[in-house]
Amino acid sequence: MDNEPLDNPGQLSERDERMWATFAHLGIIAGFIIPFGNVLAPLIIWLTQRDKSSYVETHAKEALNFQITVSIFAIGGAILMIIAVGFLLLAIIGIAALVFGIMAAMKANQGEMYEYPFNLRLIK
Repeated sequence: MDNEPLDNPGQLSERDERMWATFAHLGIIAGFIIPFGNVLAPLIIWLTQRDKSSYVETHAKEALNFQITVSIFAIGGAILMIIAVGFLLLAIIGIAALVFGIMAAMKANQGEMYEYPFNLRLIK
């Protein structure tokens, strides 16, 4: 019995798929703690789980692309801090990223797909 192959070796259960997809979107929180943690979290999930689940792969890529987009905007906002408008811009970017990340995480946890309203699709 121990030598019998598993039905889906290396595959994730539906519950685990939803968990990893949710974590990929909640990577935004890591960015508030660790510089570029918002990009690293979905990147690590995408690299480690993409062969185990197409559902997780799709969500992790979407989250990764969004976090790269947010990081580009944040760098632009940081540069604009020289003329003071950057402070407001960074606040708006942070709040929007957090809200959209939570919305995406909720959809992923419910087993639904989510596309961010603005997103550079750099990782295909």
